[in-house]
Amino acid sequence: MTMKKTLVAVAVASIVLVGCGAEKEPAAPVEKPYTLETDQQKLGYSLGLMLGERLKADVEELDVDALRRAVETVYSGAEPLLKPEEVEATMMAFQKKKVEEQQAALTKMAEENLTKGQAFMAENGKKEGVVTTESGLQYEVMTAGEGASPAAEDTVKVHYRGSLINGTDFDSSYSRGEPVSFPLNGVIPGWTEGLQLMKVGGKARLVLPAELAYGPGGMGEAIGPNETLVFEVELLEINPAQ
Repeated sequence: MTMKKTLVAVAVASIVLVGCGAEKEPAAPVEKPYTLETDQQKLGYSLGLMLGERLKADVEELDVDALRRAVETVYSGAEPLLKPEEVEATMMAFQKKKVEEQQAALTKMAEENLTKGQAFMAENGKKEGVVTTESGLQYEVMTAGEGASPAAEDTVKVHYRGSLINGTDFDSSYSRGEPVSFPLNGVIPGWTEGLQLMKVGGKARLVLPAELAYGPGGMGEAIGPNETLVFEVELLEINPAQ
């Protein structure tokens, strides 16, 4: 048999094997798209979305199949796979782990913010016109005032803008269009000290190290732990009329 005939024979044999039903993997069934046709289906799906959004906010990875089985257990009245005390122990262990993770994240953030803040203040302190006080407050006159300076026991009326060292504003009386009044001894230490260095009509830039601001606790979501803060403050009045 010539080489050409041999190749033709092999090709024909292959076609015959395929045509005669050679072993093949069965085709996977095509899953029918799930549709919401009844009010009960829409209610169940809506509740699932709401529950899923709440769970995802606290639990990054979740065995959804186990969750589904637990819900089915409750609605069917079947015997749960975990006893109440086991459920309680599981949830306590989960909560403990979450607290530890959050605390570790806050500690890391506090250390990073402290390092960044110290570097920022070291550079800022080199600028012309910036005075660093004994407490660590940095003070820079933007507009010289001509009036009196307040005492710690006074109430002051000011306009201000507060920002992080990356330039992000977190609070501003200018954006609200209304100045604020407060007792000078009732605010963060950096403000109590800094405002006493100002005169009425003056405007200053204050850079507060974390220990003169909100410290390792921060303030809500806007100000993280150990954040160094920058304020532009305009002293309008001392003991303004009510």
